[in-house]
Amino acid sequence: MFSVVYSPSQRGFVGATGVWEGSVVLFSLCVSLVVAALLIQVAVFSTTIYLHRSATHRALVLHPAVAWMFRFALWLTTGISTKEWVAVHRKHHAFTDEEGDPHSPALMGFWSVQLGNVFHYMKEARNQEVIDRYARDIKDDVWDRLLFNHGTAGLVVGVVAICAILGIGWGLLVSGIHAVMYVFVLSSSINGLCYAVGYKNFDNTATNLRLLALITGGEGLHNNHHGFPRSPKFSFRLTELDPAWPIIKLLTLLRLAKPYKTIDEVAA
Repeated sequence: MFSVVYSPSQRGFVGATGVWEGSVVLFSLCVSLVVAALLIQVAVFSTTIYLHRSATHRALVLHPAVAWMFRFALWLTTGISTKEWVAVHRKHHAFTDEEGDPHSPALMGFWSVQLGNVFHYMKEARNQEVIDRYARDIKDDVWDRLLFNHGTAGLVVGVVAICAILGIGWGLLVSGIHAVMYVFVLSSSINGLCYAVGYKNFDNTATNLRLLALITGGEGLHNNHHGFPRSPKFSFRLTELDPAWPIIKLLTLLRLAKPYKTIDEVAA
């Protein structure tokens, strides 16, 4: 029979090794959470500036190079088709909380939209008649045919890239956090919470949630948006913050964007 006896120095080495390994895991976890937060915000700002304000409502015109960067970011982080997203959202504005609204809490129930918004969206996005009617001005270009219309491929490339950088385990964790937060928390809250709680500046069924606006690129100021859909700026009161607006202002200063009139300018 053999036995192993650790000397005090060996026990100290084993303990130090355990502490070191624990520190590495904690550091990797923190890095992964930071990367996940950054990815979520890349998807959020690409959605609100390009998909929502520019492509859907023509609230600003983006330089083609800037628009391409947003499209590429969306391809990697969401796999969203511009034409489909535009069509579904325009239909929502055409029938807000009325029969035909793709995701109305008033018609479908709060929890149906808050938890299942993505399924309502997918159902509507598969309807070719909706796409043809509400996104007829969105034309496919060579990049759409080669890349951006292939959303699943974009997601695969994005996940593989994160895994290559962080490792498979941490990369999958980051991808999972990003997917859950973007699809089931942030996006759904715009169509769910922003019709259930919050305050109003204008007479429509949507509401404003300042805290939600801070983490959704300003989208939480939904009552303001429905009051003035073509405004490139979602904030109205001094106490409201639209995080995307400074970026739009910078792009405008650099002559990379041309915004339409803001709420303040129209309401003045």
